[in-house]
Amino acid sequence: MYYRFGKAFYFLSILFFVFYLLYFYSALPEKISFSQNEEGNLLTELSRGTFFYGMIAVFVLFNAINLLPPKLLETKNHRGLVRLFPVGDKFRDYYLGWFYSFGGILNVSLALLIFYTHAVNNQDDDAPQQFDFLFYIIPTLFVIWIIGLFAIMVGKFKQVQNKS
Repeated sequence: MYYRFGKAFYFLSILFFVFYLLYFYSALPEKISFSQNEEGNLLTELSRGTFFYGMIAVFVLFNAINLLPPKLLETKNHRGLVRLFPVGDKFRDYYLGWFYSFGGILNVSLALLIFYTHAVNNQDDDAPQQFDFLFYIIPTLFVIWIIGLFAIMVGKFKQVQNKS
């Protein structure tokens, strides 16, 4: 059950990321920056195309790394994972759900980074300082999900320990 919700969230986050990337790419100036100085001038400029293809590369890399463990388990290509998380085990559902939801969190974080970059580079829009809280949400979500992974693993280890 959790696995299906995690997978649905993951695929929705892919759509969210692609929409933000394409929508804000068209609104970005030819040279973009990730920061400003005290006077509001942009620092360390980067071309719009480099940013676009760099975000796609980061997106593909993060998703490939994140989807490797659940796909190894689902396709039964990793004997250790299949033995540890057999079909029908509740921790298998938690494990798969965690990886897919974590992939969703990564994709949403990348979309928020695109949104923040858009806010920094389009001075006529809202001030980017209004969106600084986004950079507190991202690490908070990562910490919560990592704690969730440890909770899943502790529960699985207790289950294995009780069976032996």
